[in-house]
Amino acid sequence: MPTSRPRLPRRRVALPLAAATLLVPVATACTSSTDSGGDQRLKVAMAFPPAQAMSPYGDDAVTLSRLAVVEGLTRLDRNGKAEPALAASWKRDGERGWTFEVRDGAVFQDGTTLDAAAVVRSLTAAQKASPKPRVLSDTTLTATAEGASTVRITTRDADPLLPQRLANPSLSILSANAYGKDGGQVAPAGHATGPFTLAKLNGAVSATLERNDTYWGSKAKAPGADVKFVADGTARANALRTKDVDVAEYVPISQASLLGDGLVHEFPSARTNGLSLNTERGVFADPAMRAAAREAIDPRALVDGVYEGRADAAQGLLGPGVPWAADLRTAPTGRAEAAAPAEVRKTKEIVLATYTNRPELPEAATVVQQQLEKRGFTVKQVVRDYAQMEADALAGKYDAFIQARNTLLDTADPVSYLASDFTCDGSFNITQLCAKPVDAAVDKAAALADTDARHRAEMTAEAAILGSDALVPLVHERFVQGYDDNRVHGVALDPMERTLITADTRVE
Repeated sequence: MPTSRPRLPRRRVALPLAAATLLVPVATACTSSTDSGGDQRLKVAMAFPPAQAMSPYGDDAVTLSRLAVVEGLTRLDRNGKAEPALAASWKRDGERGWTFEVRDGAVFQDGTTLDAAAVVRSLTAAQKASPKPRVLSDTTLTATAEGASTVRITTRDADPLLPQRLANPSLSILSANAYGKDGGQVAPAGHATGPFTLAKLNGAVSATLERNDTYWGSKAKAPGADVKFVADGTARANALRTKDVDVAEYVPISQASLLGDGLVHEFPSARTNGLSLNTERGVFADPAMRAAAREAIDPRALVDGVYEGRADAAQGLLGPGVPWAADLRTAPTGRAEAAAPAEVRKTKEIVLATYTNRPELPEAATVVQQQLEKRGFTVKQVVRDYAQMEADALAGKYDAFIQARNTLLDTADPVSYLASDFTCDGSFNITQLCAKPVDAAVDKAAALADTDARHRAEMTAEAAILGSDALVPLVHERFVQGYDDNRVHGVALDPMERTLITADTRVE
């Protein structure tokens, strides 16, 4: 049940897309020539157009990371363990403190030097951002420079996941030139440290990347990349089929069998597709109605009919991409009794929304609509591009919203996902859930340093969230990325979705 705890404003203000093309001087930081690597530019089709003009504080940060433009103090290995990136080393300094040594010799794409002051500036700006990045939903960071190359970071509470947290793309380190004097929009283009520089952004249509020849690590093997933002999944698949692009992000399930094994690369993910129900107002403010909606849903019909077997029926919030979850899962706690069909039929029309960027979601919405209507609900469907819907979804303007969410995207540990999506102060709380048992369970998990103990506590939190019926899990996705493995090499198949194009990606 909702508590009387005050809520923070949930409205996320979308930053305006540039009306004109953004051009970034690349000077000595990068080049479009064919030196120091491969001789062929990459052609890439991305699924999600920029929603916030490449702001590092929203989902655009993930796009920048997947295009190898931005970096943080740390990066994650395939098991979610933090490894050195812009920090060469770190150690814990007391219960709430950590000390990081900044990598020597790294420079920004605009030619300025990476130092402790730059790290402090970027982390402080992220902490003060509004809306706050999801990865900071459950903590507060304070960064101070101790000399030219040492940064001390303290957190509000003990945070055993801080090294993993700092690998999040929203906490990327940018040069001073990225920050406007008036505190306005942050501009990563040309001011990051990755192997590719974002040299040109043409609104939500396309982007141009150039190799960063001052990169501190191994130089990119491709001289650059020409990126198209193509929300239509079939169009991305067709572009791959006709070789108009070398890499197509998120190939639709319906196109996978048509493309063939040589162009389709399927792998497990940590992504759960779920039906978020508005717990604050409307029909689903009543727990009995949420329970009725949950009982109406048959995930197996989605797996077989929409995903053609390329997904798993959801058992909880955390799926096969979180391999330890199944053995620790417990039954949902505190569930309400479902309203009878006769009571359901008396309710007002509900608005069920989803977005087009993942082509399976509109199909899933149609199946879910049919299942809800069979239970007695009257359903109106709204489907648009994600960039047009995010602010409304976060403001609670829909009764139900189908979304695909990577549960490990924020810190490689689901505690950040649980905090941002389901706690009273969560910055990505589409369900508008505010329940004391959930907040207490998530807070307990976040405070535990021992990995096994934290995992058990996270599953206790999952049981409380599922018991609220704020989110009805639908399917656990399997990712399908498209590229010709006979000619395109070095594409990252990352279950955490942090990487796609890397310094090693090239066409041969």
